[in-house]
Amino acid sequence: MKKRGVNLGILFLLTAMLSLTFNSCYKENPTLARILVVDENGETCLNAKVRLYPTPTIPPPHGAIVIDDVLYTDADGYVIFDYTEAFKSGQAGFAVLNIEVYNSDESQYGEGIIKIEEEKMNDETVVIQP
Repeated sequence: MKKRGVNLGILFLLTAMLSLTFNSCYKENPTLARILVVDENGETCLNAKVRLYPTPTIPPPHGAIVIDDVLYTDADGYVIFDYTEAFKSGQAGFAVLNIEVYNSDESQYGEGIIKIEEEKMNDETVVIQP
């Protein structure tokens, strides 16, 4: 006659091992912010300076600004900020950031806001004008 305790113990052990295996295989998707910069004629802008930064809800020094990033657009007018490492799995939402853009000779300016949702490509277009 088999003991039920042994069978339940083996079943519990197998279940625990399987759950650990599946949890450790989770790979998060990238959290990206893609900004397209165009002028008032709809033409893309090369080498435009794009800055992403938050508006702190608590004034410094307690409300330290964690994100303040600058990149320059490519030939297609795009810049991609990668926040995959900054996002923590299980976090509810990521960030709402201000966008500030200057063209290469700083004669044109544009601004906007982007809501960055975790584990996806978040797109926004900014139009720059004199």
